[in-house]
Parts: sequence; structure tokens; C-alpha cells
Amino acid sequence: MKEFIPQKLPLNIELNANIYKFTIRASRKLAELNGLSKSIPNPSILINALILQEAKDSSEIENIITTHDELFLSDVDENKLTRAAKEVKDYESALKKGYELLKKEQLLRNGHILEIQKRLERNNAGFRKQSGTMLKNRTTGEVKHIPPQNPNDIQELMGNLELYINDDSLDEFDFLVKMAIIHYQFESIHPFYDGNGRTGRIINILYLVYKGLLDFPILYLSAYIVKNKDEYYKLLQKVRDEGAILEWIEYILKGIEQTAVKTIETIIKIEKMMSNVGEILQNKTNFYSKDFVELLFSHPYTKIDFLIKKLDISRQSASKYLKICENLGILECIKMGRSNYYINIELLRLFRKGIF
Repeated sequence: MKEFIPQKLPLNIELNANIYKFTIRASRKLAELNGLSKSIPNPSILINALILQEAKDSSEIENIITTHDELFLSDVDENKLTRAAKEVKDYESALKKGYELLKKEQLLRNGHILEIQKRLERNNAGFRKQSGTMLKNRTTGEVKHIPPQNPNDIQELMGNLELYINDDSLDEFDFLVKMAIIHYQFESIHPFYDGNGRTGRIINILYLVYKGLLDFPILYLSAYIVKNKDEYYKLLQKVRDEGAILEWIEYILKGIEQTAVKTIETIIKIEKMMSNVGEILQNKTNFYSKDFVELLFSHPYTKIDFLIKKLDISRQSASKYLKICENLGILECIKMGRSNYYINIELLRLFRKGIF
């Protein structure tokens, strides 16, 4: 098999009726999701919850498997950090850093992409400088794709990709179509030694935020890709082998629509849970506060120290509030070592179920 050097962007393609239909449907659901996301008083609740879910799903595509319990527990106690959970946490850190850089500079540059990959892999290797990288079928060992091998080709193609991401005058395609093209191009260039898949999926969400389709990074395709993993790899390769870019774009547009629908459902469920807990606390306790409810939903696991720090209350009060919530069935207390952790039962159940 010869190396595959993708054509520079923009692509000279003609979209069909199906693409326009799925673009409209995906755009509508994305707009609905964006509007709904603004209804939550504290967006960080949603961002933190969905980013961790995305980090888990995206890592699972790369066969990095962990559980929600491992992730959420490691978030409140670093001593509980497993190796797989550590890699997922690195993904979360990389995504948040990319979002921070994007909001600061209002550009999505190669420098940002390099910083994302650096945080994912914890190294400074940068773009590939040596030949030998190839993608194999994990089961059979068969070589499926040989990306560009010459460092100059990689640099040139990534420079072209950076230009396409930031210069909207290069073609007139809808941003959702362009996102699909960008993802295909990045995965085909495969510019890094490691972390290409996860970096590419982070670029997806940052591009949607960059182009104003979302205010917050809350739509992640990884759960959809996990569900349709074989088709994902098959269609990527079909573009390279047969030029079937329209099939690929359609796949991504369907993914955006379906993921937006599921994310909307998730947000509505979280809002309902928060409302129910708020009502219980207002009717049955004398310590209800909006900040307290938001804290309980900022993470499925919490502990006394969080309340002391975030709400500026005494240890005695924090312990009392959590105990009352446990007695009311809002939280469940588990003891690990010398520490007590309080689990938001309904919230954890929702995340265990997953987006799809």
C-alpha cells in the first residue's frame, strides 16, 4: 500500500439534495440545543458533566476503557486515579485548554492543535518528523491507511488545513459540512505520532463554538462514533479509496443531529432533577440555596471539603447538610478509606446510562 496524500482544501465537490436535507435537520437541532443550554443558570454544570462524558467516550474509541465511577471519584480524589482514568482526565484537560485558547484568540490555529495534543499525550513531540506511521486493523494487523510520511508534506497540509478552518471565503459550504471535511482531512493527514483521533474529535467541537453554532462546548460526537464505530472507519477509508466524500459528510451530519437530540434530552433531565431537588430542600429543610443545589449537580460525587470551600460554611454545617440530603434520598454516602463521599444518585445513574 502506498502512502495517501490528501488533496488540499477546499475540495471541488457538488453537494446533493440529501446533504442539504441533513444539513438543515442538523442545524435546527443544534440551534435548539444551543438555546436550551442558555437556560441553565450555571453553564459550567453542563460543560463539566458533558466534557467528562465525552472524554470517556472518545477514549473508548481508542480502546481506553474506564468507568464513570472511576472518573468521577478521581475527580474528587486524585489518589483514586487509575491509568485509564488518567488518560481520560488528560482528554478533559486538553479540551478545556483548547476552548480557553479559542475564546481568547478567536482563532483555531495549529498552535492550539499542538497544545491540545501536547496535553493529551504529555509530550512535546509535535507534528511527525519521521516516516513509518501507518494505521492497522487492530484485529487482523492489516495496514488500512498510510498517511503522508514526509514532514514537509505534513507541515504543508496542516498549514492548508489551518487556512481552511479560519478563512470562510475559500468555499461557501455550511459550517457543519465544513466540519465534516475538516475532520476527514485531519484524520487523513494524521499529523501526530499519537493522539490523532482524540485531537480530531476535540477540533470538531471547538470548530462549532468558533463558528458561533454553539456558545458552549456541549455537543460531542464520540458517543455516536462508538455506537457506529465500524461505519466511521469504513467511510473514512472509502473517501480515500473511492472519493466518497458525500457519504462521509452525510454520516457526520446524521451524527450531529442525533447527538444534539440526545444532548437536549440529557439537559432536560438534568434541569428536572435540579428542580426536584430544589423543591425537596425548600419544603423539607431550612438551608436551601441555589448555590448548594448547583454544587450537588456540578459533579456526581462530592464531599464535605467541597461544601466548605465553595459555600464558605463550617465543617459542622457541611456535614449536617449532606447528612440531611442522604436521609432525604438525594445523596448516598459511601466510605472509602478515611473519606466519606456523597453520590448524587440520579445524576450518576443518568451518566452511567450514557448519551445513546
